[in-house]
Amino acid sequence: MSNEQTPQQGVQIITGDDMARGRYSNNMAVAFNPEEFILDWLLSSPGGVHLVSRVIVSPSHVKRIIDLLSKNLERYEEQFGGIPVRDSVDPHIH
Repeated sequence: MSNEQTPQQGVQIITGDDMARGRYSNNMAVAFNPEEFILDWLLSSPGGVHLVSRVIVSPSHVKRIIDLLSKNLERYEEQFGGIPVRDSVDPHIH
């Protein structure tokens, strides 16, 4: 497996081919305790709901993630227009 370096705002990210391809997720579930947030990225398909990736982060990092995503979502909508939001079929999975 070869390594691929991806520059991102001056940071070089080193990853293998499998990780560089990325994963598709169309749902997520979130759990937390006093020490961490558990973010489960899910794929809902006709065969059921499959765990694609689980990321565990500190509460302060969740705040930074939300801030960064909010800023980028705002920039996206300025460039491409608003995004309609549909209600989730399952209130426990978004």
